[in-house]
Amino acid sequence: MGYQIELRHFAYFLAVAEELHFRKAADRLFISQPGLSRQIKQMEEIMEVELFIRNRRKVSLTAAGEYLKKEMDYIFNHIDSTIKQTQLIDKGSDGEIRIGFLGSAVQTVIPSLLVKVNGEYPNIKFSLEEMSNHLQVEAIEKDELDLGFVRLARVPSGVQMKTVHVDTFSLVLPTDHHLDKKSFKNVAQVSNENFILFSSDYSSLYYDRIMSICEDKGFTPKVSHKSVHAQTIFKLIESGLGVAIVPTSLQYGFDLGVKFLEIPKISQKATLSVIWKKDNRNPALWKIMKFL
Repeated sequence: MGYQIELRHFAYFLAVAEELHFRKAADRLFISQPGLSRQIKQMEEIMEVELFIRNRRKVSLTAAGEYLKKEMDYIFNHIDSTIKQTQLIDKGSDGEIRIGFLGSAVQTVIPSLLVKVNGEYPNIKFSLEEMSNHLQVEAIEKDELDLGFVRLARVPSGVQMKTVHVDTFSLVLPTDHHLDKKSFKNVAQVSNENFILFSSDYSSLYYDRIMSICEDKGFTPKVSHKSVHAQTIFKLIESGLGVAIVPTSLQYGFDLGVKFLEIPKISQKATLSVIWKKDNRNPALWKIMKFL
């Protein structure tokens, strides 16, 4: 066959794979639907694979299509990153490092890291985005992030992980709550109160550790609200809607009507880890690894 695979084929494939609808994908690409269908068919013929299952009701990816989409997500993200890094280097920069993080990392590790890096590599730029554990791992695998700060027990093959901070847990109460540092002994003293927790989707490891802190004292917490943002949790506590257990370092950076009581004599710790892709090709990343 005289045809060859070109970059546009992959761009067309990704649009259909994301939309799972040929007309919507064609509108997004500003081409006709019949033209898009021909391009995809041509691509399948060149590769000698079936990428989509088509019927009158819906379009879905085959197993081969699922694999190709995952790889194309990575390749296109890497191309975008490479172009941006090239532009930055051309302007005298040492490149950019993209960082994902959980909120508590901003209170502990990240500011110190940025200060140290800036002292030796002032021309490295950083972009920061608060994200859940799951989204950070996904973005690391797709080459959308260079570093992630997570609370996880394990990561997929090809992703490296290193512990960078170990924190204690604290009970968070409204300022006018009757418990204080002197009278607080253990979390069983609030077993009848409503708990406001970080969602398990945000960090299942962290959620499980909170539950185990309570279960070790003989009760299962009544969870009334969940959130992915510390400020939301603290605002609900300030309003008298419940109590929470969070990493102690989260007591800094918020000006709300809550108080933190560090939980004594428990084995559970809030472990923060940094993750990165083993084969990450960003030269700026490897310059700063010694600071981690």
